[in-house]
Amino acid sequence: MDIDIIELSERKARFVLSGVPAAFANALRRSILAEVPVLAIADVNIYDNTSVLFDEQLALRLGLIPLKADTKRYVLPEECTCQGQGCPLCQVSLTLSAEGPKVVYSGDMISTDPDVRPADATVPIVELKEKHKVVVESIARLGTGTGRSHSKWQAGIASGYKNMPVLTVGECDGCGKCIELCPRNILKLSGDKVSVTDVIECSMCRICEEACDMNSISVSYDPESFVMTFETSGSTTAAELAIEATESIKKRAGQLGEILNTF
Repeated sequence: MDIDIIELSERKARFVLSGVPAAFANALRRSILAEVPVLAIADVNIYDNTSVLFDEQLALRLGLIPLKADTKRYVLPEECTCQGQGCPLCQVSLTLSAEGPKVVYSGDMISTDPDVRPADATVPIVELKEKHKVVVESIARLGTGTGRSHSKWQAGIASGYKNMPVLTVGECDGCGKCIELCPRNILKLSGDKVSVTDVIECSMCRICEEACDMNSISVSYDPESFVMTFETSGSTTAAELAIEATESIKKRAGQLGEILNTF
């Protein structure tokens, strides 16, 4: 297996994964989306709310604020020694007390753990008018993503992949029709022949193949090479998310092996 990194930032990663079947690429995609635990607000205790938002709307907005934290310091509620009753090992409290007139942002929340904070401090929660007030306590717990509980525990977003395009150009008369029609602008004329500037950006639409009167262009793909892209909600970095996702696959594969060995 080979990995060639194309782009890596705090919240986005793009790389070429080679030498693996489609099943592995899809397993990595699903693990990024749903297998890496992150902290999210699960319960909200509302002590005062005279804003224009109903209590349920306020709780929903709080729950969808991504939280940045060192998740290794916490355990899943179902795995905690308190049996999910709530303790410093499996939950953290964030309080919010504000009075208008002002716009309340996620950065106004105060956490009992200094290392737990909103991933973005500028997420608007509610606009308070004169004499409006909100006093709430939010309880954040670890959880895993979509399909198991709630999308607010989804660390990875916009995760996907495509097969690595393979574009070959044979004899060419230099008419340039394929260059004009290419929607990704990845073809250029080098002398009397068409060449590919960035094959990774090819969408495999085959418009260039159909436009060539000489049938000199062939568009296909490598069945064991994939261009993968994903973004994070901000609760973790892209690099950390990729590592945690692969560790999750490794752990689950080991558990499956242990089960099969019992037969």
